[in-house]
Amino acid sequence: MIKLRLKKYGRKQQACYRIVVMPSTSKRDGRAIEELGFYNPQTNESNLNMERIKIRLSQGAQPTETVKNLLKRAKIVTT
Repeated sequence: MIKLRLKKYGRKQQACYRIVVMPSTSKRDGRAIEELGFYNPQTNESNLNMERIKIRLSQGAQPTETVKNLLKRAKIVTT
């Protein structure tokens, strides 16, 4: 199954996350199929490629709970 997940990067105590498309069996920091944006929890900043996210969701990709909450905040997903 293909998922929209968070991939951790950054320094110790200052983690940032990339929103990526990857198989559900891959490791968290494994190779991603595609990068769709980023999320910085310290500044609550996010940058999403909404067009590509909508395409991936229509292809059947399932977002994780955290990514789903970010998409709700950006008004891409309603439920």
